[in-house]
Amino acid sequence: MNERLKKTGGRLQRLGRTYAAHRYAIVFYSVLLTLCAAPLLAAFHLDARLLLFFVAVNLLTAALGVGPRRGRRILVIFTGLSLVLRVVSELTGNLGLGSASLTLWTILAVIAAGSAVRFAMRDDEVNAEHLYAALSSYVLAGVFFGVLYAAIEKAWPGSFVATGAVATGGEMSLFTTIYFSFVTLATLGYGDIVAGTELTRGLAIFEAVGAQIYIAVMIARLVTLYVQRRGARKT
Repeated sequence: MNERLKKTGGRLQRLGRTYAAHRYAIVFYSVLLTLCAAPLLAAFHLDARLLLFFVAVNLLTAALGVGPRRGRRILVIFTGLSLVLRVVSELTGNLGLGSASLTLWTILAVIAAGSAVRFAMRDDEVNAEHLYAALSSYVLAGVFFGVLYAAIEKAWPGSFVATGAVATGGEMSLFTTIYFSFVTLATLGYGDIVAGTELTRGLAIFEAVGAQIYIAVMIARLVTLYVQRRGARKT
């Protein structure tokens, strides 16, 4: 029995070390998986709560790499609580609990994205994990604003307006608000979903401008470090 416990503990330690070494690569591909899974769920008319599960996994994966061990435990508990609130709100139809869970997810996404940016910017050398951290912060920002938009739409219906073929008159789903967020983040501006209030218009402007500034600053930093490394090798 003790031997089995030791083997299990050793495997968990190896798994933890692997995660610590590649956590931002895991976060990045986890978010990409969610973005790929969402349209598939909609196409096959599967339960939308599966998307909530994917989003929760993204935030949990990102939270495991934030701060000291005690802080990580608090964030994991925080993530679990937000997921429970979301499930209960779906089962009972309680809009207040639904808004509370989305608010918690928004806070988690902000913390995770901030941690990724800090990791990407803190060293003078760049490796693959730094690149994944920079990419993760970008896609986490898209998820963050998407969840925030969903919370706003739940609290104040009509904050977003669907036009053309996508206008159904029903409740706007989490995937729809995440879709709007990434369209805004990439400054595509399709126009099939538009911000309908001053608050959501202001947030959309902030997201779009912030994304362009982030890309400009991050590219400038990465290019500078690359040039410095090449210069150091030549000398």
